[in-house]
Amino acid sequence: MKAKIAIACQGGGSQTAFTAGVLKAFFDHKVQDKYEIVSLSGTSGGGICAFFAWLALHLGHDTCDELIEFWQDNCAQTSQEKFINRLMIAWVNAVNKGIIPSINQSPASESAKAMAKFTTAGLRREFSDLKELLTQHADFNQMAEFKGKAPILVLGACNILSGRLTKFSSYNEVIKPEHLTASACVPNIFPAVEFNGQAYWDGLFSDNPPIEALIKGPVIGSFVPDEVWVIKINPTTIDHIPTEVSDIHDRRNQLEGNVSLFQNLSQIEFLNTLYEIGAYKKSHLATYGITHAIRIPKSFPDDPDKAYHIPMIEMSAELQKSMNFAGKLDRDPKHIKLLIDDGIKQGTKFLKDIGMI
Repeated sequence: MKAKIAIACQGGGSQTAFTAGVLKAFFDHKVQDKYEIVSLSGTSGGGICAFFAWLALHLGHDTCDELIEFWQDNCAQTSQEKFINRLMIAWVNAVNKGIIPSINQSPASESAKAMAKFTTAGLRREFSDLKELLTQHADFNQMAEFKGKAPILVLGACNILSGRLTKFSSYNEVIKPEHLTASACVPNIFPAVEFNGQAYWDGLFSDNPPIEALIKGPVIGSFVPDEVWVIKINPTTIDHIPTEVSDIHDRRNQLEGNVSLFQNLSQIEFLNTLYEIGAYKKSHLATYGITHAIRIPKSFPDDPDKAYHIPMIEMSAELQKSMNFAGKLDRDPKHIKLLIDDGIKQGTKFLKDIGMI
């Protein structure tokens, strides 16, 4: 019997092109044939990557070519797009280093809208409109067919009116472009995404990525995994104390991006411990499709005293050190290719380490 797995994809803007590379490696090595992928989750760019992998599985595709094509289209392609991209990255780096002052302006203001319209004039519409790019690469008229069926897709977002953490789940609802744009709505860059009488910001403020939700019946039904694999963008550790303004900003962003992840992991660890010592009535848990603790590949002993942990696929150490906050906004084709290539490399290494290839 195939082991059931869930794949959780952390958000991180353009740096989640790394995730696209990891998922490409998974598809290239037929993970979907050797394991039963019961769910995928993600936040922001990680959510978009998870979405295209989820869609490929439902459509029965052997590859995730559409995901890679999405990232290629998301890159700056024309000379004007490349100029705008370079200008934006230079501006962000200069602000983070304190060279120029930060201009605090609401993205919902009329002046901000006018500036956005001016700077994007003449650009491909899909370069400046995420919803347009998504609808060019996915037929959202098909999504009703996949509601309630495995694999399940879970997207993290934050409801800014209620203050509640939100999980959009294909188990309960039909996935729409707004679910993806809401999960990727960075509040100081984009206006809040509004639909169904609610307003949403980036899932960074909720789950990055949703993990605990992958074992909850109301979110994924009976599709509970044996293992959870996490594709992680923000580094856990660094080798120096940040003292420069830009380094402090970068490290703060990394820590903020990781806080919900580690909270989710500690909760699952605690639930696993309770399950293994018999604290739950197994007959009751079975009604929710839970028949076991979350298993972990034995090739990843995080701590010899623990029976389990959840493995993470991360960028190479060299690439991690070269990344900064501006890199999460950089859509230069060379930058995106570098991330995808490292994702393929690290995804392949992960599969070798667990003995799948």
